[in-house]
This record gives sequence, structure tokens and C-alpha cells, in this order.
Amino acid sequence: MIYGISEISIISVRKESNRQSEMISQILFGETLQIIEEAKDWCYIKTTIDDYEGWVNSNSISKISDIDFEKLSREKQHIVTNLFNEIKNTRDNSTTIIPFGSSLPNFDLNQNSFSINSNEYKLIDVDKGDNIKDIAALTRSFINAPYLWGGRNIFGIDCSGFSQIIFKTLGITLPRDARDQVKIGTTVNFIGDTQVGDLAFFDDTEGNITHVGIIIEQNKIIHSHVKVRVDKLDQQGIYNTEFNKYTHKLRIIKRLI
Repeated sequence: MIYGISEISIISVRKESNRQSEMISQILFGETLQIIEEAKDWCYIKTTIDDYEGWVNSNSISKISDIDFEKLSREKQHIVTNLFNEIKNTRDNSTTIIPFGSSLPNFDLNQNSFSINSNEYKLIDVDKGDNIKDIAALTRSFINAPYLWGGRNIFGIDCSGFSQIIFKTLGITLPRDARDQVKIGTTVNFIGDTQVGDLAFFDDTEGNITHVGIIIEQNKIIHSHVKVRVDKLDQQGIYNTEFNKYTHKLRIIKRLI
């Protein structure tokens, strides 16, 4: 089996093996993957965090050994929670900006450093990391981030990518898509019983789960719809006060924390 890791800020995962193909997800810095197939300049991969499959450019991946992959799979990763984080490769002093939700393998908290293969990195920014558990504060830092299908970062993010990376910083692994996220957690039967951090799911006219958001206070939800925004939530669904109408029909609320 061949494994890899991202040593660049963001890798686009595409539906087909060409640059014009639809982007279906993204791999953030430090996230690992399994290489299923190699074809010319492309690799068909499965991500470790959510078993999502798609095509990535071969040059965007750093390959790692089976031993290193197994080690990273077992160990708890340091997840950065600043919107932007600067790291320096001490081998050549080059710097890279990595996004919120990136993973830092083999992280030494005392030295603020980590390593990938032969590269040694220094985290330049002071990061809150594991010390932050305020999910409402985490989500609000994304306000006005634009919606992007397949996106998982501040410059473009979809609804399920948003819930996934927020929960990743809390140590909770979610599937990539809303239709799969809804399958975990316990059901909250009454909207009056909701808590901060509950996930609300919404369906279309055929009953398919198509949207997810995070409840941040009683009758308030934050979600990615055109942009990351806070809207009213009631037993009917999401009410957009800008347009004075309901935009999403509530199906179910689930609790994971």
C-alpha cells in the first residue's frame, strides 16, 4: 500500500483526473491519504480523515512510509485553530501559510516544531490549538467566508466542510458529506432542547439531506449558504431575515458533544 501526506496548504480533490474537473473536496496541510491508483500526473486517493475518494495531482503529494502512516494514524495530531498559520521549513527557511484545521504531525509543543519525512518545520504563530473548546467562537471566526462547493478553508467552504473542520478541532471526526454526518450522534427531539454545538440537518423535497449547520445559541444557527452566516432557526427551518423567507427545511437535529 502507498501512502501520502500534504505538505502544501491545500490540495484540491477532483472528480476526474484533469484540472477542469469538478472539485469535490480538499486536503489540508498535514492530512494523510492512501494512494489507490497512479495514472500519469494524477493519483486516485482515499483520505484518512473521512475515506473520501477522488483524484489529486501527483506532484501535490509527499509520499510517506507504511510505518510513518501507521504512526500518524495512531497518534493524536495537533490541529491549528488560527484562521492563518505561518510555518517555516528549517531546512531552507522557506515559509508557508496553512489554514485553520491543518494537522501538525509529530508536534513538539515545547519547541513549537514538527516534522514530515526529512523536513523539519517550526510553527511561527502562537496557536490556541487544543486549549480552545468554545465552539461558538470557533465558528464565528468564519463569518462571511464565501461558499465553495468542495471547500474546507476560510477562502471557500461548503456546509459540510464547515461542520467537519470545526469538529475536527474538537477532536471529533465527521464524514465529509451532510448525508453521512446525519447518521452519527443522538437525536434531539425538540428544538427547545438544543445546545451549542448541535448539528441541524435539512432536506429537499424528496427527503434527501442536502444541508447542515451548527447551532450556536437558542434559535440561532451558523452555516455556509452563499457565505458563512448566522440565521434564525425554528421548527420549520432556517429563516433568512435579509430575504424574509425560509431557505432550508429542518429535518433533524443531532448531538455529538
